[in-house]
Amino acid sequence: MSHTADSRGAAAGPRTPAAVGCTLLVIALGAGATSCDSGHPLAAEPYDATDRISFSGSVGPGKKADPDQPLEVVAKDSDGRITDVTVHDATGRYVAGELAADGSRWHSTSPLAADARYTVRVSTENQDGAPGRKVLTFDTGRPLTKKRLDVDLGPGKGTYGVGRPVTAELNRPVRDRAQRAVVERALKVDSTPAVQGAWHWVNDRELHYRPKEYWPAHATVRVRSNLAGIKVGDRLWGGTAEPLEFSTGDRVEALTDAAAHWMKVYKNGKEVRTIPVTTGKPGFETRNGIKVVLGKERFVRMRSSTLGIAEDSAESYDLPVHFATRVTWSGEYVHAAPWSEGSQGSANVSHGCTGMSTGNAKWFFENIREGDVVKVVNSRGETMTPFGNGFGDWNLSWRKWRQGSALTTGDPDGPAPAGRAGLRPQSR
Repeated sequence: MSHTADSRGAAAGPRTPAAVGCTLLVIALGAGATSCDSGHPLAAEPYDATDRISFSGSVGPGKKADPDQPLEVVAKDSDGRITDVTVHDATGRYVAGELAADGSRWHSTSPLAADARYTVRVSTENQDGAPGRKVLTFDTGRPLTKKRLDVDLGPGKGTYGVGRPVTAELNRPVRDRAQRAVVERALKVDSTPAVQGAWHWVNDRELHYRPKEYWPAHATVRVRSNLAGIKVGDRLWGGTAEPLEFSTGDRVEALTDAAAHWMKVYKNGKEVRTIPVTTGKPGFETRNGIKVVLGKERFVRMRSSTLGIAEDSAESYDLPVHFATRVTWSGEYVHAAPWSEGSQGSANVSHGCTGMSTGNAKWFFENIREGDVVKVVNSRGETMTPFGNGFGDWNLSWRKWRQGSALTTGDPDGPAPAGRAGLRPQSR
């Protein structure tokens, strides 16, 4: 995953070598540096540039600036130019901006937050190259409306398998691509070690974030939202969100070959157990593809009626099931199936779940965690859907995943920019 650091102010236009040198010297002087040539104009302390620049709108001490309007800084003196502008709020969020090539004007390109305090630092130089500086603090007002976009980040605190994506659930729909881009830029994901990753819009209210590959084993993942007070769209402003941090455990992958009737379990790339299994029989084939463990239940009562099977049908069942590891919300599990031990390793006789002996199911249950990867190959069933029935996110190629980001432009193979609705029917 790659992550983009908060922008530090101006994205300057072309400068001459002399201008760049002046800017660097202004910064150095501000840190207390001195020059051997005390007679050179660049060696002087920066002059007060208050009379040389102007700010847009109601920006200034004792005023409330409109957060709905961009910030603009203009050089009033034709004999001088702006060389650098940085703007940040009291929480440390920087505002991105663009500086005209001739240094006559700077304007913000990312939105200001509402009800926030900002500090602006402007560096200038006159026609002789002497540096100037202006530091201004101003407040923004509150939005006229209270329509707020809140974000619920997941998963919760804890340790998960390497396949668990980050989720962001919104309390309001966001359909416009430009507004989605504002939301994405504000949602920050960092990991140690760092890996390349991207957000993907599942629907108007939900985003998932995953790396290009699985998370590294024993990684730390930190997620936060910088959306508070930021204008997302007309009458829609970002709300607060609780940051989260979680870790990953060992890289555990269970690979089931439905045609061979065997499951191989790997830990950090090493095979640790081979288990005879049975999967879905004709008409009830187990889904192919990558699934992520959603949870574990020591006991589940599985009834065929939840799948729409009539009670008087030959396919009807009502069974107590132990050591059940859930991989879809629609009821697909890996579980103990003592009634089918004669077929395990040789035939597929289940209604879609992966069945194994009680001893093997107990071992699997005790050595698997939420977020671990379960992959099925060579089944005659359909492929696991990416969304809506658990975490099938890894069944999308990286290219298609990137296409679901509002920040992806050009080649989606290039570098990345910076729900659950209740339990459903069970199969066995």
